[in-house]
Amino acid sequence: MTETKLPTVVPMLAYENATAAIEFLTTAFGFTEHFRFTDDDGRITHAELGCGGGGGGGEDGDGAIMLVDFGNGYESPATHVRTCEAARRWMDTPYIVNGVFVQVDDVRAHFERAKAGGATMLSEVADTGHGILYRAADPEGHRWMFSQPSE
Repeated sequence: MTETKLPTVVPMLAYENATAAIEFLTTAFGFTEHFRFTDDDGRITHAELGCGGGGGGGEDGDGAIMLVDFGNGYESPATHVRTCEAARRWMDTPYIVNGVFVQVDDVRAHFERAKAGGATMLSEVADTGHGILYRAADPEGHRWMFSQPSE
């Protein structure tokens, strides 16, 4: 395994199915899988994905996330909202609660890729004055905001 230089801050996300999450994140959001470790049952115990030097472009660069098949009764946000009224209220807002912010080179193209890849779109692309951005959720309900500087 080649060691990668990590950014100063790296989000670590738990998934019910990290294999499916990696497939989604690479297809819809443009991440690149650096490596994964599995246990004897094939469960992912640690994986690292990178994103390009503007983010999400599929090329190795300055961004990274780590993820795991957590197990131990872990419920993803999408599962948890089915049984928790407070979580349902939190998720009713399209804003990012405990999410990941990623800068990309072309947010409009990224939006189309994410939409075609099956992301749940929480907003359209909008120029907010502090960036052109959109919000989306992955299949397990983790929320993501993708942005580029305002034009």
